[in-house]
Amino acid sequence: MTSNADYFARYEAVAALSCRMLTAARRDLWSDLVHLQEEYRHLVDALRDADSGVKLDEAERLRKYALIRQILADDAAIRDLANPRMANLSALFAGRPTRVLKELYGAR
Repeated sequence: MTSNADYFARYEAVAALSCRMLTAARRDLWSDLVHLQEEYRHLVDALRDADSGVKLDEAERLRKYALIRQILADDAAIRDLANPRMANLSALFAGRPTRVLKELYGAR
């Protein structure tokens, strides 16, 4: 069983990491973001395991919801930054993958 302090430490870690991920996205450090996402997945998986068996009072529930809202806001901002980039990549590959690959990697 996880103590409430440990439980919130996990939520705080996820929130801090989501903030770092947003900073990486804002700075166009997409490879850094990919590495941070792996760490994020591990933290979220650990949090899922800890979620069962924790009893929260009203103040703790409000704290948890505030952390979740922050994490979701960071996620939405990251998606807003990534979507145009993904659309550009999709357009780049649509209909002419051979030429695009030659341009990106050079004719070999």
